Amino acid sequence: MSSLSPPPIPMELHAGNRQKLVDSIRRDLSSSNRSLDGFVLLQGGEEKNRYCTDHAELFRQESYFAYLFGVREPDFYGAIDIGSGKSILFIPRLPADYAVWLGEIKPLLHFKETYMVDMVFYVDEIVQVFNEQFKGSGKPLLYLLHGLNTDSSNFSKPASFEGIEKFETDLTTLHPILAECRVIKSSLELQLIQFANDISSEAHIEVMRRVTPGMKEYQMESMFLHHSYMYGGCRHCSYTCICATGDNSAVLHYGHAAAPNDRTFEDGDFALLDMGAEYHFYASDITCSFPVNGKFTSDQSLIYNAVLDAHNSVISAMKPGVNWVDMHKLAERIILESLKKGSILTGDVDDMMVQRLGAVFMPHGLGHFMGIDTHDTGGYPKGVERPKEPGLKSLRTARDLLEGMVITVEPGCYFIKALLLPAIENAATSKFFNRETVERFRNFGGVRIESDLVVTADGCKNMTNVPRETWEIEAVMAGGPWPPVTTKNNSTK
Repeated sequence: MSSLSPPPIPMELHAGNRQKLVDSIRRDLSSSNRSLDGFVLLQGGEEKNRYCTDHAELFRQESYFAYLFGVREPDFYGAIDIGSGKSILFIPRLPADYAVWLGEIKPLLHFKETYMVDMVFYVDEIVQVFNEQFKGSGKPLLYLLHGLNTDSSNFSKPASFEGIEKFETDLTTLHPILAECRVIKSSLELQLIQFANDISSEAHIEVMRRVTPGMKEYQMESMFLHHSYMYGGCRHCSYTCICATGDNSAVLHYGHAAAPNDRTFEDGDFALLDMGAEYHFYASDITCSFPVNGKFTSDQSLIYNAVLDAHNSVISAMKPGVNWVDMHKLAERIILESLKKGSILTGDVDDMMVQRLGAVFMPHGLGHFMGIDTHDTGGYPKGVERPKEPGLKSLRTARDLLEGMVITVEPGCYFIKALLLPAIENAATSKFFNRETVERFRNFGGVRIESDLVVTADGCKNMTNVPRETWEIEAVMAGGPWPPVTTKNNSTK
């Protein structure tokens, strides 16, 4: 059961996003003495079939289009008149037999009211509408979306339609402005991200309570998907679920088609579950790590608490103006110090930092922006350089934090043979390893703890609400309540 229910979806959110873009692009054009006459034009996502079949894949809207218009359906176009600020949707003209197979063909007014836009036309009317609405001289100017996604190294697809050659087009102005608009979240966006976190947190706890040795990893995935969809209305996940146990928890992006969450886990195994539901395009991204039998061993506690201390220390240090590279290094240092205390490592931690030993145990970045996409836009705008050192080069942003950013904090500690064995044999780093103790952890796997944070005026707020302390996890897995019941003197019952 669940105490949650899907909240209403405010289309004012997308109207606000459009106004934010209009304000930003007007400032940019005015600063360079360019005309404000012209249109932002985006092409929405297209419905695709599975290879050569007639099986339509479950559609999810293109993210920039979702951000500005909130449209669920495929094959739309959307435009904004920069001068007037008015919004226009162009919808596909559907064939008559659509009503037989796929449901009612809705009138234009339905989409105007549903998506709170100023005008609605059919896609085949784009050329005519732009010519009629354009108030400037010469050919109408279209600002199209084209730019690099610094997480995927893919380029966004600029809109294209029959007759586009009759217009002037600009492929450079829009992308950096719109990507930056998405970095700072509005209060309405935060409400949806919070709900995605709430239902995902609840689903993670449900998995903790129901997991038992002898299950398959995909059964944990199934429990999560069921809970977030059944009670949260979340038809989409933010990303492919990672349900790793044993050695698999050292595979950073486990769960893909070649490693499909299919291991049978046993008593004594440790689990790393990285799963997040999506609600009205907005993501959550939560990782919980715990023993599948509900009881931490001393070795499991050592690695888990090393990561938890890093997680909590970063959150305590986060506030506007703090640099994300510094936060990553803070997490590395705390993990290395914990491994030294546990006799896995030996020597001077400062020397370890110089040799980038932290990247052996945490090769990924500390976290990433999150919003409409799990790895949201704006990580490396013009002027922000990606670090080149091991570990740091995997950071998805190197920016200073700003109020309103949503970013994950996800330190980890993994025993990845492909990294660990070369480091043990390397002349510069071999001296740091207590080989006998390291051998004990060779098949440990890994631990990751991930929460979603919004940066506030003087710190940050954790949007994720799951058990984190070892005693909390053990209590919940034994059937205890979450949050724990407290007495008047604040001790747990």
